[in-house]
Amino acid sequence: MKIAIASDHRGVTYKKEIIDYLKEQNHEIIDCSEVNTPTDDYPDFAFKVCEKVVSKEADVGILVCRTGIGMSIAANKVKGIRCAKVNSKEDAILCRNDNGANVMTFNFTDDIEDIKSYIDCFLTAEVLNDERHRRRVKKITEYEENH
Repeated sequence: MKIAIASDHRGVTYKKEIIDYLKEQNHEIIDCSEVNTPTDDYPDFAFKVCEKVVSKEADVGILVCRTGIGMSIAANKVKGIRCAKVNSKEDAILCRNDNGANVMTFNFTDDIEDIKSYIDCFLTAEVLNDERHRRRVKKITEYEENH
C-alpha cells in the first residue's frame, strides 16, 4: 500500500518511528514533511498529504500532530477527504468500515505501540462494508460536491 504521511514539528519523532514500522511491512511511504521547523504550520502538511490521497498518488494518509484535532480539521477541508481522529482500534476499524475514511490522525500522547495497532487496524479494515454506510457517505460526498 502507498501511504502519504506528514507531521508538524511536534510529531517528528513519532512520524519517523511510524515510517520505519510501515516500511518493515513493505508499504511505500511518501513523506510530505521531510523538513520541519519549530514554526511550521500543520495545515500545510495536512493539505500535502490529502492532495496525494485525492490525486491517487497515495492510497491513504496518516497525519501526526500532538492532538490530531487541528490536522483532522485541516484535512477535512480538502474535497474528497474523510479524515478521522482515531483513539482506539475500534475507531480505526469503524472509520474505514462505516465512514470510508481515507486519512487518519491520532493523539500522540498515546503509547507508540497502541498507535501502531491503530494504524494496522486502519490499513486492514474493510472500507464501507455495508450498503447503509455507502448510502450515508454518498450523501456527504453529494453535499460536498454541491456546496
